[in-house]
Amino acid sequence: MLEKLRGMIAFAREKNILHKIGVALSVTIIAVAAYVLYGMLKSLNFSEVLHAMRATKTQAIVLAGLCVAAGYFTLTFYDLFALRTIGKNDVPYRIAAFAAFTSYSIGHNVGASVLTGGAVRYRIYSAYALNAIDVAKICFLAGLTFWLGNAAVLGLGVAYHPDAASSIDHLPQWLNRLFAFGILAALTAYVAWVWNRPRVVGRGTWTVTLPGGPLTLLQIVIGIVDLTFCSLAMYILMPQHPHVDFVVIAVIFVSATLLGFASHSPGGLGVFDAAMLYGCLHFQSRFAREELLASLLLFRVLYYITPFVISLALLSMRELMIGFKARRVKAAMKHLDDVAQAKPPQKT
Repeated sequence: MLEKLRGMIAFAREKNILHKIGVALSVTIIAVAAYVLYGMLKSLNFSEVLHAMRATKTQAIVLAGLCVAAGYFTLTFYDLFALRTIGKNDVPYRIAAFAAFTSYSIGHNVGASVLTGGAVRYRIYSAYALNAIDVAKICFLAGLTFWLGNAAVLGLGVAYHPDAASSIDHLPQWLNRLFAFGILAALTAYVAWVWNRPRVVGRGTWTVTLPGGPLTLLQIVIGIVDLTFCSLAMYILMPQHPHVDFVVIAVIFVSATLLGFASHSPGGLGVFDAAMLYGCLHFQSRFAREELLASLLLFRVLYYITPFVISLALLSMRELMIGFKARRVKAAMKHLDDVAQAKPPQKT
């Protein structure tokens, strides 16, 4: 059975079937999201959306911004954890934090975050003698932290509030709760699997030793804290009336984030927004659509646009400093050459 499974995977890779399925899935998600979003926005009064944005309390925006900052701070430990796992202990935290912040903020906005975020990481980590394989391992382990955190938050949230998931997938609450317990059981099984003995994935130079049991629990905690801060930022920006529990918003938020990630659209644009609007309105129909859209736009400014602008500025400053240092070194070398050529030969 195992050999047959390996043969099927090899055949799928050879025929590029998995890539084609992924593209088809992305296009389908984007098309459905565009249709849903159009249906929700076609009768909206956008002047009321702008009014709702202006009416949002400054205190709420500042508090949500602090939650976003805390979420990005937590993201820095994704890279630090990955670096320590592959044995790159000489890379300081400030470099890991810089690479994580810039790669995630750019990857979130540009799309195809694995490629764009990987390119940013390589540019930064190559200065510390890390090669492309090292960066690929960091991306893999950081992605593993992301997915473990998502599984934990989604499993716990849906188990506690299955009606929140039902507002998106329209499945019975008992079935969503069953799925949630299945996610938590799979997560527990994975922790037990890596706790037993060291587990290695990949082949040749691409092999990665997975973190053991205690470190995997740490991974899960990092992912949970990150998603909690992001969900809290969204929750703070939500309309105050009608009241909805934080867990409900967290479940809808994580589900919308995963759909946006699966679509590969820049920043989950359209997909994330459609899923959030659809889930919130189906869970609580008394929400004003204009106020919901205003909350989503403010969240995009705080979580996507602002970090993106800051990252571009930081990376530009770094490149200018590198170029300036390179020119100084080149000028110094040229000066030494000129001095050596101008010096008269000594008589013997």
